[in-house]
Amino acid sequence: MEFNFLWLLSLPVFFGLGWLAARIDLRQLLRESRRVPQAYFKGLNFLLSEQHDKALESLVSVAHNHPDTVELQFALGSLFRRKGEIDKAITLHQSIVARQDVTEEIRSDALEALGHDFLKAGLFDRAEDAFTRLLSTNRSTAAKEALLGIYQQEREWPKAIDMARQLSDTPHAWQAEVAQFHCELAHRAMSELDWPTATLNLEAALNVHRKCVRATIMLGDLALAQKLPEEAIKIWRRVESQDAEFLPMVAERLLRTYEQQSRLDEGLALLKGLYLSHPSLDLLEHIIHGELQQGRLNDAYVLLKDELRRQPTLAGLDQLLQVQLQVVPVERRADLEQVRQLVHQHADRLNMYSCKHCGFKARQYFWHCPGCATWESYSPQRYRALA
Repeated sequence: MEFNFLWLLSLPVFFGLGWLAARIDLRQLLRESRRVPQAYFKGLNFLLSEQHDKALESLVSVAHNHPDTVELQFALGSLFRRKGEIDKAITLHQSIVARQDVTEEIRSDALEALGHDFLKAGLFDRAEDAFTRLLSTNRSTAAKEALLGIYQQEREWPKAIDMARQLSDTPHAWQAEVAQFHCELAHRAMSELDWPTATLNLEAALNVHRKCVRATIMLGDLALAQKLPEEAIKIWRRVESQDAEFLPMVAERLLRTYEQQSRLDEGLALLKGLYLSHPSLDLLEHIIHGELQQGRLNDAYVLLKDELRRQPTLAGLDQLLQVQLQVVPVERRADLEQVRQLVHQHADRLNMYSCKHCGFKARQYFWHCPGCATWESYSPQRYRALA
């Protein structure tokens, strides 16, 4: 193969181009480093030294004297909000929104941050105004979700229903939430004895979300309030086909309604049939109460023993000991009562409802978790099996 001497002549050219490119990059780097304020590096040094207050002071001065550092101002705004200095965060984000030299995207970012500042400060009307201004931007979905949260906190259920429907094309369908909003409106109407409005909202809840157990329970309550006990029983029995885990929540209602009609045994027979199909201590607890009312201690004792074999729980053992105290000889009751008191103390701490989403525990059942504000996240089952 013949060597081409032209390649030797081209080598200096390539080396020259590389040297020139390196010089240009170096000059550009030096130029940019001079543009970065010294206070910025000073602030970073304070951060590395864990002198957070001094670091914040330096970075604030950078943001104030160099308005082109928008990203830094956003970071400072978030930091102010986390530290609870909401007034400073609001002022910072308002200044960005008011600027004429920023893009619409940056203004939208600042407006969204400002809305969250107002929310943190509890200024819901101003937060609503900020998020409403975002509805015509590419932040509309986030704005609608924020507005939905505001309407729920302010208990403006019609607005919440409308906003949730506007979010129906998002991955989360919102049917369960809309049904709960209708239930809240029905609850308000029932407290005002407005039966037609309550009925319309409960039917709307079931049309939106056919498995809304709360709406079914409330429809039964509504029928009972209108002196229609048979209709109430018929409605409450639908819970089995919706979600059998919620049967304990209607068991007491069923027994009380049957008892008011002097048909307690019929009510107990119904609950026993439901228990055979869907066994749980929560449901059995109501059956035991009815059996004890009827003076059938042995029947209650046998039912509890069988339940403990099926699923051992401290609550079940506590109830078994309570029944056993009534059937054992008097001379043995003192020792048994001492054991029962010990079991009861531990069982009472465990027998709580728990949110599946955040784990928040409570003695009463919530349709709307106080911990994470999620709807229908509480399990209707309280009792846990022994490890």
